[in-house]
Amino acid sequence: MNFEPYPFEKLNTLLQDITPNSNYEPSAMTIGEPQFETPDFIQKTLCENSSQLRRYPKTAGEENLRASQRKFVKTRFGVELRNEQIIPTFGTREVLFNFPQFFLFNKKEPTIAFTNPFYQIYEGAAIASRAKTIYLNLTQENNFKPEIDEEKLSTCNLVILNFPNNPTTSTLSVEELGEWVKLALKHDFVLLNDECYSEIYTDKPLPSLLEASLHVGNETFKNVLVINSISKRSSAPGLRSGFIAGDENILKEYINYRTYIGCASPLPLQSAAAVAWSDEEHVGIAREIYKKNFEAAHEILGVAIPEATFYIWLRVPNALEFTRKLYRDYNVKVLPGEYLARADENRLNPGKDFIRIALVEDTQKTKSALKRIKECLS
Repeated sequence: MNFEPYPFEKLNTLLQDITPNSNYEPSAMTIGEPQFETPDFIQKTLCENSSQLRRYPKTAGEENLRASQRKFVKTRFGVELRNEQIIPTFGTREVLFNFPQFFLFNKKEPTIAFTNPFYQIYEGAAIASRAKTIYLNLTQENNFKPEIDEEKLSTCNLVILNFPNNPTTSTLSVEELGEWVKLALKHDFVLLNDECYSEIYTDKPLPSLLEASLHVGNETFKNVLVINSISKRSSAPGLRSGFIAGDENILKEYINYRTYIGCASPLPLQSAAAVAWSDEEHVGIAREIYKKNFEAAHEILGVAIPEATFYIWLRVPNALEFTRKLYRDYNVKVLPGEYLARADENRLNPGKDFIRIALVEDTQKTKSALKRIKECLS
């Protein structure tokens, strides 16, 4: 069992022999962590509930948190969920790692497919599950949308999509997501969409796979699951609040499994998360900042404004050398795209010749860094 080093470890190795230009303020545009204060009302609720630390949290989550997450799904996507159709989780990273292990455990020849480039937890879960991996390549030629190969998909047990997508920023319409639901039912694989960037959109709200399931008449969400997180939405990655929702027959068994892995969220965190999931105003404020950052990127780099996320997926000549030069000469860190992807059987790495730029600072700092990137490009 060999796990790849994380992309940020690879970046540190790439840059380890470089002394950056001290004439510039350091700018790290590598990690998808909002650099804004968590809203006061969330912090206040956390402090007010610190006495709850004396109690063990339930694996299934407290009712106030489950209710606020169901309310979020109803308000945002128009989807009514029963308690049995949603499980609060300790963020989503742990789910993405342990759910495949739970689900693939008894499969004869476990096979998992996921979008490529990808969040590296998908790969780690496949390795831990000893599963065969099929890459759903996202390339510029196919508009960064996954091509459908039914012959390959028919061999899958689990397919993980990630739309809105990190790092390519691509999105799928409710009709396109609906086609994937039909495939999951036709070939009897479980379809999971990682929707952690669903709330960081620049114009109109984007659909959930749950909406798409209803759209094609799959009202019980058979074979369909989604995950979502508060980290990007509320600038609160430290709250570790997420959920998995959908097919209750799968979730019924999964919650039994979760009682053994001990990842229930502490009660003060659940209380703070409950008020965060219930509020939309603070999310709109954050969205406006990210939109201004995208407008700055459009003005400075000439890139199109994406529909969602807070990333720029930028093609550059020789991405590894460009990343080194940008750090050495301009004190800006970005992430080479090939660290976020793998070469397929045709030796195609869809992240090659791209960099990912995270626009997670305030607009003034973002503009400064983007101007340095432009200078480096020229």
